[in-house]
Amino acid sequence: MPKDSGHFVLEEKVGPVSIRVEPGERPLIWLTTPPIKYGRTFDPGLGARALGIEPNDLLDITPQLLSAGNPTIFIAVKNKEVVDRAWLDLQGMAMLTDGQQERACVFVFTPTSGGAYSRMFAPELGIVEDPATGSSTGPLAAFMLRHDLVSGAAGSRFVSEQGTKMGRRSILHVQLNGEQGADGIEVGGYVSPVAEATLWL
Repeated sequence: MPKDSGHFVLEEKVGPVSIRVEPGERPLIWLTTPPIKYGRTFDPGLGARALGIEPNDLLDITPQLLSAGNPTIFIAVKNKEVVDRAWLDLQGMAMLTDGQQERACVFVFTPTSGGAYSRMFAPELGIVEDPATGSSTGPLAAFMLRHDLVSGAAGSRFVSEQGTKMGRRSILHVQLNGEQGADGIEVGGYVSPVAEATLWL
């Protein structure tokens, strides 16, 4: 329900999600990531095979599932070229999870000077590739912080560039509130309006 012109709350399946609007010529809309849960880890070798890349293409970080309502397996690789070569289908998903049923997104990324360059696949959810996954970007930030891939200073901002390989480049912004995001991780972005309407009740 509305608090004021720049803040409101959306009621979602994961609970209330706080939204704020950062004013400007192009307003930047931020959501506060719901509490992030850490799940099981995955064999790096299986992760590489599932994505059609080599084990030495991975960073020395064990893939892990995190969720803020949308379970996501994060796999860190060495550079953008590896991210662009990666691919995941249902067969690869079964290989990654070692035959266990796992309805989750798979988020492949590499650290960059500005944050991360990433792609997201969710074949078991019917999503070949998603150009912008806001629900996974907060957990991405938490995963990167845990492995010292970005600065954890309070107020730090960085971006995740996603969808570039598929021709739908998206920039998702991240802001850390408090050291290491202790006071919350916000995910923001700009929108391009395509329609406007008024509903009278």
